Amino acid sequence: MTRTRKIAIGIVGALALLVLVLVVFIATFDWNRAKPMINERASAAIGRPFAINGDLSVKWQREPAEGGWRAWLPWPHFIANDISVGNAPWAKAPTFATLKRGEFSLAPLPLLRQRVVIRRIQLTEPAADLQRLADGRANWEFTLPESGEPSPWVLDINEIGFDKGRVAYVDEMLQADLTVLVDPLGKPVPFADVAGAAFAPQDGQSPAPRDYVFGWSVEGKYKGLPTKGEGKVGGMLALQDPKQPFPVQADVAVGGTKASVAGTVTDPAHLGALDLRLKLAGSSMAQLYPLTGVTLPDTPPYSTDGHLVAKLQNPGGAVFDYKDFNGKVGNSDLHGDISFALGAPRPKLTGKLSSKQLRMVDLGPLIGVPATGTAAAPADKAKDAPVKPKGGKVLPTQAFRTDRWRDMDADVALDAGRIIHDSKLPLSDLSVHVVLQDGKLTLDPFRFGMAGGNINGTINLDGTNEAMTGRVDLHARRLRLKQLFPSAEAMQKTLGELNGDLAVSGTGNSVAALLGTSTGDVKMLVNDGVISRSLMEIAGLNVGNYIVSKLFGDDEVKINCGAADLAMKNGVMTPRVFVFDTENALITITGTADFKDEKIDMDVTPDSKGFRIFSLRSPLYVRGTFGNPDVGVHVGPLAARGAGMVALGVLLTPAAGLLALIAPSTNDENACGPLLEQMRKPPTAPAPKGK
Repeated sequence: MTRTRKIAIGIVGALALLVLVLVVFIATFDWNRAKPMINERASAAIGRPFAINGDLSVKWQREPAEGGWRAWLPWPHFIANDISVGNAPWAKAPTFATLKRGEFSLAPLPLLRQRVVIRRIQLTEPAADLQRLADGRANWEFTLPESGEPSPWVLDINEIGFDKGRVAYVDEMLQADLTVLVDPLGKPVPFADVAGAAFAPQDGQSPAPRDYVFGWSVEGKYKGLPTKGEGKVGGMLALQDPKQPFPVQADVAVGGTKASVAGTVTDPAHLGALDLRLKLAGSSMAQLYPLTGVTLPDTPPYSTDGHLVAKLQNPGGAVFDYKDFNGKVGNSDLHGDISFALGAPRPKLTGKLSSKQLRMVDLGPLIGVPATGTAAAPADKAKDAPVKPKGGKVLPTQAFRTDRWRDMDADVALDAGRIIHDSKLPLSDLSVHVVLQDGKLTLDPFRFGMAGGNINGTINLDGTNEAMTGRVDLHARRLRLKQLFPSAEAMQKTLGELNGDLAVSGTGNSVAALLGTSTGDVKMLVNDGVISRSLMEIAGLNVGNYIVSKLFGDDEVKINCGAADLAMKNGVMTPRVFVFDTENALITITGTADFKDEKIDMDVTPDSKGFRIFSLRSPLYVRGTFGNPDVGVHVGPLAARGAGMVALGVLLTPAAGLLALIAPSTNDENACGPLLEQMRKPPTAPAPKGK
C-alpha cells in the first residue's frame, strides 16, 4: 500500500469518525441548552422577541418522500413547547402569537441559502392577536429593526396541521374587531355531505377536497356592524400545492346581511381561488355596499342562491363570477349570471339577468321611491296601496346616491316577462340595458309592453357632479284605451289608442328635483275614447271626476280626440295645445303646472257644439298643490261659442308637431287627424258689418 493511499484512507476514516461523533453528539445533546442562542437568533431574524419557554428536543429522521439521495439525508425533527412571539411596540396585546406545542421537520441544506423549508408543521393550541392601524401598519408584517427592511429569510411551508386555537383580529381600516375560535369536530365530516356532490371534481384527475375536521365560530364587529357566525374547515392546510382544494363552510351574519357558503379555497396561502355555493339574504341590497364596495340600490328584502367562482390572483385584478343564481327581491324573482372585476381605474359589475315577474313596488327604489312592505308581511297588499301625501307633496324626494356611482362601473342587461304595477294593469316584456361609466348612468334601451302597445326610450343620468343632471326620452305607441282601463265598462266598447312623446332634461338628485328644473316637451294624442265620471273614479283622478261631472254630468261622452303639446321650462309646464274634442264640446285647458313648488294654476274652458246647451255657464279652474288641488267654477260667463277654435287656429306649429304622433288606427280614420288639420288652418276673419 502506497503512502498516498494510506493518507487518503486515514483522512476518510477521520471524517467518518468525525461524522459519527457529530451524530452521537447531536443525538445525545440536550437542546434546551441551545434555547438562549435559538431565541436570540430567531428574535434577530424576525425583529421581534421570540422565546421557546418549554422543553425543546430534536430527533433525526429520514424523509423517504424526498426521493433520490435526499431520502438518505436525515432531517432534524423539532419538538418545541410553549412558544411565544412578541408583538409590535405599538400593538395592544402583549404577544403576537403563542403556541402550546409545535412539531416540524427542517430541511438542512436550504438553510445555507437563508431558506427555512418545512414540509409539514403541526400546531397545538395556536393563538394570535392580529392588529392593523388606520395608517396601514400591521403587526403581522415583520421587519429588521436595524434597517427597517423585510427579513432576508424566506419561510417555505408545504402543509400546516392545527389543533384548536384562537385568533383575535382588530383592523381600524376595516372597522373590524373579531375573535375566531377553532375546535376539532371529533369526527371528520365528508366534503360532499356539506358542500354537495356538485362541487366534487368530476374529471378523476383533480385532487378531491379533504374532509371537514374542525369547527369554528366568530363574533365581534366588521365594518362597524355586529358580526356572528360559525362553520367548518379542513384539518390540513396545503400551502404549496395550488391544486389542492381546502374545504370551507360558513354561516355568517353581518348587520342585516346573512351569508352562507360551502365549497373550497384553492391555494389558500395566496388566496388563489374560490369555488363556493353562496347564499345571501338581507333587508336591502344597499347594505352590501360597505361590505363589498358594490353599488346597489335600496330594495325590499332579498335572497339569492348561486355558484360563486373567484379568481383572486388574476393579473388584472380579482374576478368574481356568480353563476346560475336564483334570487328574489320583495316578491320579484331574478335569475342569471353576474361578474364583478376588481380592476383599474374602478371595479366593474357586468351581467345578464332575467325575471319571470317583477313588481313595480320592488323596483321603486331604482327611481327614488322608497321601498315599502316585505315579502313576508301579511299586510303586503295594504302596503302596496298609495300613501296619502303629507303637505300636498307627491313627487318622490328620496335622493339618488350618486356618490357611489363613481366608485364602480357596470354593464348589466335585464329582460323580464311580466311586470306588475297593480292587479289591473300588468306590464310585460321589459328590456333594459344599464351602463354605469365614470359616474354616468345610462338606460339604453329601456322598453316594455303596456296595454297592447309599448313604451321605449333612453334615460341618461350624470352623477359626476354634486348636482346630478338627467335627460329622459320616452315614446309611447299604440297603448289601447280599453286595456289601460280594464275595469271601465265603457272603455271596452272603444278601439281608441294613446300615443305620446316625452323629452325633458333637468338637474337634481331626486325625481322631484329633476322635474322641478326640467326643460323639454311632452306630447300626447288620444283618439276614439270615452270619458265619464265613473272612468275618472276608476283612474283615481278626483280633479278629473269633478270636471267631468260639471261638464257632462254622469253621462258617457265620446272623445273624438285628445291632443296635448306641453312645454316644460325650468320646471314649469305650459300647454301650447291642450284640447279634448268630444261629441258635445271642444274643451281647452290653459295655465301652468309648477313642478318645483308642486303648484297648479289651470283653467278648463268648454266650447259647446251645435245647439246643446251646457248647464255650466263659466270656465272651471284648478288651483293649489298637486297633492291638495282646489277645483271650482269661475264667476265670469263662458266665452262666446267658437272662440276656442279661433284661438286654436293660430297655433300652427304645435298642431303640426302633433301630427307625427298619429299612427295607423284600428278604425278607417284616426279622429285626431281632422282636428289637427283644422287647427293648422289660419282663422277666418269675420265678415265686415253691413255686408
